[in-house]
Amino acid sequence: MVAAVGRRSPREGIGAAREEGTWAYARRVVTPTDLVLGDGRTLHAYDALADGVDAGLAVFWHHGTPNLGAPPEPLLPAAARLGIRWVSYDRPGYGGSTSHPGRDVASAAADVAGVADALGIEQFAVMGHSGGAAHALACAALLPERVMAAVCVSGLAPYHAEGLDWFAGMGAAGAAELRAAARGRAALEGHLATAEFDPELFTPADHAALAGDWSWLLTVVEQAMEGGLGGMVDDDLAGVAPWGFDPGQVRPPVLFVHGGQDRMVPSGHSQWLARRTPGAELWLRPDDGHVSVLRAAEAALGWLREHAGQG
Repeated sequence: MVAAVGRRSPREGIGAAREEGTWAYARRVVTPTDLVLGDGRTLHAYDALADGVDAGLAVFWHHGTPNLGAPPEPLLPAAARLGIRWVSYDRPGYGGSTSHPGRDVASAAADVAGVADALGIEQFAVMGHSGGAAHALACAALLPERVMAAVCVSGLAPYHAEGLDWFAGMGAAGAAELRAAARGRAALEGHLATAEFDPELFTPADHAALAGDWSWLLTVVEQAMEGGLGGMVDDDLAGVAPWGFDPGQVRPPVLFVHGGQDRMVPSGHSQWLARRTPGAELWLRPDDGHVSVLRAAEAALGWLREHAGQG
């Protein structure tokens, strides 16, 4: 049971404009709303649809770690062209959403179902990037009657994935953070309190994307960090704990997209997932990293439009 209790300015949680036309689009159509769940927690949700567009498909965006849930600004024009309604939310502990200590990846399915119910959306697709990819997959596994198709970009495999050398190819700084998470909350909080970001986790292609067409990501990262480390800690802990579902449960069509040069999450993770998710497709982009691979996201939206309803 979810109730809407307030609306915020459309500017809240939306990255600064990169182009005048993009910001005009976002200002017209993004409606942030606070929703109260049955357990008393608040989720800060976003609903985006271009003026004059008849949306044929709602897509839930699952943001990365650490990010906010604002719909991905670089993809808003493509969404308008494809007739896609973006729906998203700040994961618990981020932005305007109440923290939910001990949450697992599977808990995203109940949160998404609650937001969809509040907005009157029966069926939808899901797309997640980085830390959000597993949460999108959880929805596909646990809401098979509602999720029509899923796209998972640059996501981790389960921590104890059989036959996968989980840390192989992962940058030292990222591996140290996740190893700390595996030791528990105190160890992770201690690590994050002193750790500095290593720019070598990103490839030259990633840095170019962050300086150009995907610079919006830096804005939502900065906004997420302003609220402290709670959401990031809970994301990391959930990532190395049992997920609460198995990829083999998934029934809707799933597309995995991964950069072959990814130093944050090595591409072997998506390859492992694609082999174990029934009927999954894998787009492995050999020259891309963790962020530059998002340049394939517009084509992935087209894939969602094509495959929604075929599950």
